[in-house]
This record gives sequence, C-alpha cells and structure tokens, in this order.
Amino acid sequence: MEHENNENNRVPDRKSLSNWELERKVARAVAEHKLAVPGDTVVVAVSGGPDSVALLHLLAALAGEFGIRLVVAHLNHRFRGAESDAEAAFVAALAAELALPCESAAVDVPALIAASGDNTQAAAREARYAFLHEAAARHGASRVALAHHADDQAETVLMRLLRGAGASGLRGMAFARRDKNVELIRPLLRIYKEDLLAYNEANGFAFCRDSSNDKRQYTRNRLRLDVMPRLLTFNPRLPETLVRLSDVLSQEDDYLDREAKIAFARIVSRGPEQGGAALERSDFAALHVALQRRLIKLILTYLASDTGSLDYIRLELVRTAILHEKPTTWRHAVGERVVVYREYEAIRFACGSAAEALFCARLDSDGGEVPLPQAGMRLTATASGQPPAGRHGKYSATFDLEALHFPLSVRSREDGDRIAVIGLNGTKKVKDIFIDEKVPPRLRNRIPLLVDAAGRVLWIPGYRLSAHARASERTTRFFHIAAEPTGNEDEAVES
Repeated sequence: MEHENNENNRVPDRKSLSNWELERKVARAVAEHKLAVPGDTVVVAVSGGPDSVALLHLLAALAGEFGIRLVVAHLNHRFRGAESDAEAAFVAALAAELALPCESAAVDVPALIAASGDNTQAAAREARYAFLHEAAARHGASRVALAHHADDQAETVLMRLLRGAGASGLRGMAFARRDKNVELIRPLLRIYKEDLLAYNEANGFAFCRDSSNDKRQYTRNRLRLDVMPRLLTFNPRLPETLVRLSDVLSQEDDYLDREAKIAFARIVSRGPEQGGAALERSDFAALHVALQRRLIKLILTYLASDTGSLDYIRLELVRTAILHEKPTTWRHAVGERVVVYREYEAIRFACGSAAEALFCARLDSDGGEVPLPQAGMRLTATASGQPPAGRHGKYSATFDLEALHFPLSVRSREDGDRIAVIGLNGTKKVKDIFIDEKVPPRLRNRIPLLVDAAGRVLWIPGYRLSAHARASERTTRFFHIAAEPTGNEDEAVES
C-alpha cells in the first residue's frame, strides 16, 4: 500500500479543503440532492483506491448525522493477480476496522471477456454492477454509493465532447440515478481529487494503488495522462470549467426535457397502430428547433427504448424532412425498429418493420369468403341468377359472371397496376388513384385489389370499380362481392 499524493494534476493556487470543510460539503450534497434519508442502508463500493477509501471514511463520519447504515462492498475482478487479492484483503480489513459489514466476491473477468467477446471495461463494469445489486438485495439497501468525483466528471464531459455528444451527454454524471431497484448515488461529484488525497493524508488513511491506471490502452487513462495535462496549459482551471459546464447543461437539459414533455402531451397523439404516435406537421413546425429535436427523441424513446443509433445526422434528416414542403409523402426507417411516415400534413411514427404485409387470395366462380386481416376486412362473394338485394355502395360490387375471366385473385397492388375507371376513356394508374384519394403510402399495400385471370384490376374496395365486366340490364348471371369490416380494421377501411 502507498499514498498517491501526487498522482493527479493539481489546480494551482487552490487551497485544499480542511477535514471539516470537506465533510460539510459532502453533507450539503447529500441533503441537497436527497442522496440518503434516515433509516437507509447504503452499500458503499470500495475498490481500495484513494477515492473510494475517502468516500467510505466521509460517509462513516456522517452516518450518525443522516441516520444511515453502511455496508462495504468490494469485487475482485482478478485482472492483476496478487495485486487484486491484496486489495480485497485491504478492503476487508478496513471494513473490520470501521466495524462495518463487508460484502466481497471474486469474478474472473478476463475469462468472461474471452467467452463473451466484450471489451475489458464493459465486462468489468457489468460484473461490478451485478455484484453491487446482489449486495444491496442481501442487505435490503436502497442505495449504492460510488466514488466518482469532480475530476472524473470533468474527464467524462471532455470525453463526451470529443465524441460529439449534445447537451444531454455533456451534463455528465448525475448525483443520483435509478438503476433497477436501487439508487446509484455519487456524494463526491463536486469534490476534487486533490481534496480527497489531502483528506486521506491528513488523517493517515492508507489506500491501494491500481497499476492499471497507468495503462494507456484505456481511453480515459490516455485522456487523463496525456490530453488533460496539455489542456491545463491553456486553462489551469479546466476541470472546474468543465464541471461548471456540466452543472449549467444539467439544469438546461432538465428544463428542455420538461418543455418537450409538455409539447408531447399537447400535439402528439397515440397512433391507431399499436405503439404508434402521430402529430400535425404545422404543430411541429411551430416549435423552436431545440424542442423539435427533443420531441423527436422523446417520441422515439416512447416507441423503442433503444435509440442509441439515432445520431445527430439521422435526427436532422427526420426533422428537416418534416419541415420541407415537398415531397408530401415519404417514409424513413429510423434504426431497426421505428419507421417515420409523412402522409400529407400528418406525421406518423410506427414501431415495427418498414415493410408492409402483402397478401394474395383466390376466388373461383362459385364464390366464397376471403379473410383479409391486413386490410381489416373480409370479402364475401356469391354467384346468383338474380341481382343482389339490399345496400349497395363503394364496399360492394356486382359483375356479369359470364364476362369474368376466372380465377379471380385478391392481392396487394403491384407496380404498373391500372384500372379502367367508369366514365373515363382509358385507364388510370392505381398509384394515382391512391394519391388523389390521399391514401397514406404506408397503407397502400394493405388495400386489396380484385384482379381477373388476365391481370385486369376489377375493383378497389372503397375506392374504384372498373368498367370491365360490370353487371348491366342484359346480365343474367351475377357475381356479387361485399367487403365487411372484421372488427380489427385500421385506417385502410373507412366506416
């Protein structure tokens, strides 16, 4: 064991906090951010390094004031052989010295990495948090205390800035974050490393030194060892500047999030399809650009929790497409799970595959029933020597059976489909009919077409009836088809 009194870059001309000042600053953070309440059991993650050792001693000094009970937790990752074992022994002895219960475990993280293919830091983090959750559950703890401090926060903000994060990322780590059934708390988030080192030194608190902190294979280590010292020559108070930036952006991010939720409640409606959402283009355009971006991200989070693939460029593609006057219909896949549609002045977000379901069924001259769940309807066909009685309309069609070329098929539209429209000399593209009727593009494949054996479109239920093979006064044998809703119809079927 050795003291790391000069391992970190010091901020010049800055006086370290006294023991009393440091304890009061931590106590204010606990109270202000509600990091603990009387009766809480708090699991303290202790690696044995200077930060976590200081955290444990500080919380032990404040435990009576806040009425909390502490449990020490240490996970041996088995990365560094004897060094890791020595750290585990040191933490166990420290817990005993403070008369605190100690949870410890060892996980062969290198073996996990070899088996899973995860990177080192991700595997270690996953193992560590799983262990801390288990320790909390065994002791009925509602909170887990972590030793992240202000210099860690500054490094996090700088790392995210270099990676192109927006305001939500540059707010850095939070004082408290809910993770499953426990609250992860960071009481030291506004305490600098030099103050923790001075606290350990003034009180004679021993700690361990992690040799992996010197390895430049890790991004954070390279930033701490190489990048930060260079940047300090431009701004000696850069860590404080970055922490201040984090504080400001955290508050502004909270405000914009609240405003985005208000806008969501005001202009976004739940879509007819399961898990969908919809809004009017004019309502969206009236929002400030900052809220436009936030609203899109909020909708996507509502639809699919995993939105990690939504970078700035893809977000802007969707946002600007909504704002442009033309084209008036389009479809964009956002990630693997969400599709955004423009349907004239309506914008719809749907969860699921970008491809619409296709269907195909057959009818012969005897008639029969064709269920079309994709269209929310079923077709019932009957052959008769008498014209059908009862209600007629755009959801029913009667043909001259003798003029039909069987078998008939009921299918989704295909490129180049045309129909001989009644009253029109010639044919018209089915696509143009859908455009004229303002049928949303995502619903066009769900609308059935009745087609004869020669490939002629005879009927588009709800939209057009062909002039071909229509029943007339000279018809002696009739073929009648009626479309009926099935009870799970969507917008493809009008009522």
